[in-house]
Amino acid sequence: MRSVFYLLDTAPYGSEKAFGALNAAAVSLNGMNVTLGLYEDGVYLAVVDQDSRKLGVPNLSDILYAYGELKVLVHEPSLVERGLFGEALIETLELTDEKDFLEEMEKSECVILL
Repeated sequence: MRSVFYLLDTAPYGSEKAFGALNAAAVSLNGMNVTLGLYEDGVYLAVVDQDSRKLGVPNLSDILYAYGELKVLVHEPSLVERGLFGEALIETLELTDEKDFLEEMEKSECVILL
């Protein structure tokens, strides 16, 4: 397998899904083209300056900075639906519309929803 698309559609905090998706994507970077797609509540991961200290968990958006080679797509309609379109987002992300987001998923050899 040469390419994988991890789809994150849940909020970054409150469950282990986002942490698991980030770790799985990071491990897959060795020799594969890896894309992390942020969709629905997963787009909350794209907002800068998150403070997760009161939750007692690591700041998951910082992990995106640590793996600069990870391609991260953000579903723009999901941002708009959640009122996040005007928020400052992590600069290493790529905003995509519905069509481009689905095309990226389809061209990957494997799609994983965690």
